[in-house]
Amino acid sequence: MSGVNANSLLSPMPRISSSSSSSSSRSNGCKRLSLFSCGVLASSAAVANPSRSSEERVYEVVLKQAALVRELPKRDGETALDWDKTIQNEGISDGNLLDEAYSRCGEVCAEYAKTFYLGTQLMTPERRRAVWAIYVWCRRTDELVDGPNASHITPKALERWEKRLTDLFEGRAYDMYDAALSDTVSKYPVDIQPFKDMIEGMRLDLRKSRYENFDELYLYCYYVAGTVGLMSVPVMGLAPESKASVESVYNAALALGLANQLTNILRDVGEDARRGRVYLPQDELAQAGLCDDDIFRGKVTEKWRSFMKGQIKRARMFFDEAEKGIGELNGASRWPVWASLMLYKQILDSIEANDYDNFTKRAYVGKAKKLLSLPIAFGKAVVAPQISKMW
Repeated sequence: MSGVNANSLLSPMPRISSSSSSSSSRSNGCKRLSLFSCGVLASSAAVANPSRSSEERVYEVVLKQAALVRELPKRDGETALDWDKTIQNEGISDGNLLDEAYSRCGEVCAEYAKTFYLGTQLMTPERRRAVWAIYVWCRRTDELVDGPNASHITPKALERWEKRLTDLFEGRAYDMYDAALSDTVSKYPVDIQPFKDMIEGMRLDLRKSRYENFDELYLYCYYVAGTVGLMSVPVMGLAPESKASVESVYNAALALGLANQLTNILRDVGEDARRGRVYLPQDELAQAGLCDDDIFRGKVTEKWRSFMKGQIKRARMFFDEAEKGIGELNGASRWPVWASLMLYKQILDSIEANDYDNFTKRAYVGKAKKLLSLPIAFGKAVVAPQISKMW
C-alpha cells in the first residue's frame, strides 16, 4: 500500500503507484516501517536514534526542512545542468531541454494523477512544473518495488537509484525527468533527506510485511507518503499573510501524507492479504481479538467492524490535523491539496458504506462525487484562511 500519493504532495501525491497491484505490497504499506526488525534504522536520518519514538525521530526531519525554508535563499546561484554529459540522444535543442523535460513530467502527472493535475493548473507556471517534477520522481521510485519489474529489483538497484538521486541534486541529470527535478531543487529550498527516506522505504518494502505496533506503522507511512509533503511545501509556498510557524505547516503536510497512507492501507486490506501482507498494527489486532488468520479468511465480524472503526477514527484525526495547514499555503497552491484531502477522506466513508468489508470490496470515490468535490475544494482554496491561534 504504498504510494506516492499525489495527494501527499502537501501531500499532493496519492500513492505513487497507479494501482495497488504488483508489489502493491507497497501500497500495502510495505514500505518503511519495518525498521525496527529489519536492522536498518541507523541508515536514515529519520531513524538515527532507535530509542526514541518514530514521531520524535520524524519530527527531527521536519525541523530540518523548516529551517531550510527560513534560511532562503538556499543557494547563491542556480546550479547549471551539465546537459552535454547527462542528456544524450534526446533529439531536443539545448534551448528547449528544460521546457521539454517539464512538459514530459506534466504528461505523466496528467495520466496518473488526473485530479491533482487539474488542481495544479491554478498554480504559477514555475510552481506547477516543479510539483510535476517531484511527482514523477516519486512515482518512478515507487515503481521500482511496485511496478512490473518489481520482482527483479534488488537492494543494489536501490543503491544505484540513491546514487543517481545524489547526482541530480548536484546538477547531474541522467534523463529528462531527472533534469526537471534537478532544476527544481536548484531553485527551491528542497532538501535531499525526504527523497532518501522514500528510497529507504523502498528497501523496507523488499523485506517487511508486518508491523508490530503503530509506532512502526507511523514510520512506514512517513517514508511512503509523509516524505512527499516535506518535499512539496517549499515549492507550494506559504501565504504572505500567514502567521503560522513554518514547522506547523510542515507538520500539517506530514499529517496529510500519513492520513492518505493510512487510508490506502485500510482500503487495500483484502488485496494485501492475498499477497500475504498485513499492514495493520499487530498489537491492536490482538487487543481486538483478531489475528492474521482472521484477515486471510476475509470475513466481516463484529470484532472486525469495531477494529476498523478505531482505525478509521485515527486516519480522520490526521486529516483534521492536515486541514489546519492548508490555509497557510500560497493561495494558488491550495486547490490541489484540498481536492486530494477531500477525495481521500471520502474513501473512508466508502469503507463504512461497504459495512467495513475491505476484504472483497474496494472502496473508491465515484466520478460523480469527484466532480462534485472539485468546486467545493476550489471554494475552500479561495476563501481567505482564518489564522488559528493554535498556530
